[in-house]
Amino acid sequence: MSKKAYCLVMAGGKGTRFWPESTKQKPKQYLTLTGDRPLLAQTLTRFDNLVGFDDRYIVTVKEQEKLVEAASLDLSPKENIIFEPAGRNTAPCILLSLARLIKDGASDDDLIVVVPSDHVILNTTGFQSTITKAMEIAKLRKEIVTIGIVPHFPHTGFGYIQRGEQVENGYRVEQFKEKPDFETAKAYLSSGNFYWNAGMFVAPISVFKEELELHSPEISKFFNPLLENLNDDQKLSEIYNSIPEDSIDYAVMEKSEKVSVCPAEFDWNDLGSWDALESVIEDQDENTIVQSKGHYFENAKGNIVFTPDRFVSLINVDDLIVVSNEKSVVVLPKKDSQRVKNIVEFLKKSDLGEDLL
Repeated sequence: MSKKAYCLVMAGGKGTRFWPESTKQKPKQYLTLTGDRPLLAQTLTRFDNLVGFDDRYIVTVKEQEKLVEAASLDLSPKENIIFEPAGRNTAPCILLSLARLIKDGASDDDLIVVVPSDHVILNTTGFQSTITKAMEIAKLRKEIVTIGIVPHFPHTGFGYIQRGEQVENGYRVEQFKEKPDFETAKAYLSSGNFYWNAGMFVAPISVFKEELELHSPEISKFFNPLLENLNDDQKLSEIYNSIPEDSIDYAVMEKSEKVSVCPAEFDWNDLGSWDALESVIEDQDENTIVQSKGHYFENAKGNIVFTPDRFVSLINVDDLIVVSNEKSVVVLPKKDSQRVKNIVEFLKKSDLGEDLL
């Protein structure tokens, strides 16, 4: 019997880098920042012709159930939503999801494609070509294949993947590297042997299980207890909260000798801050209009505007981020986009935080 392929979209994040739009009640993956659908829906749509409707799974937390359903029910089955009892990083998340797939009838030899839910990829054809090649490598070599993004500048905010010898349509992974300083990132770029780590993985289910067991037995020992208690919410929660928190990178990828990297044939943006929208939204009047109810610009350029319910006017100002909703207004220079986190930290300690975060 030919191997099936499943996709697992990890959608439980609660990031606030796009505050005030991204909050605990509506994280980034449920926002319509590019295109006309939320990022989660766009992620699922990219699997058209790759993975069947019934073989698409989403893992999230119960608090986001209505948000997931609103974004995905025409793209994947409601019953394929997996709820984590708590957020415990990506290794326990994947372990729980593997247990669920096996319970639903997946074979150890079937492939699973694990991707985040909140990245922007505009070249769907390139994405599907890359994933198809990664699937072929995973099947032939019985390895975990990670997708490497070809870097186009020395980014210090991403982890890197160093490639080794060529295998099939990819390369052996020499090693994973932590986020570098600027000089190290420049050296990585000039060598031509490094990729950005996008957190996308393709592997046979059995390989994921075996590599977890080999390199993180303190996590993998919970696989059977999870599998046996998937229908008992209380017991499942007790078990899940006993699993050590760890990322799949630390738990498996950085230790495994069964990892290849397939270079991406597509654009990629993890939308780490408001200024990242500039490269994925078409400019209007020399400004990036994400959403607005209308605008008037006079001698204003290079601004990023997100005011979905308001008319916005900008005169004699350049290179600003302007964001407003029914509760908050944020204005800051584009170059300081990361400082949104300072506002979030302030609100966490403020009486206003409960309402605004």
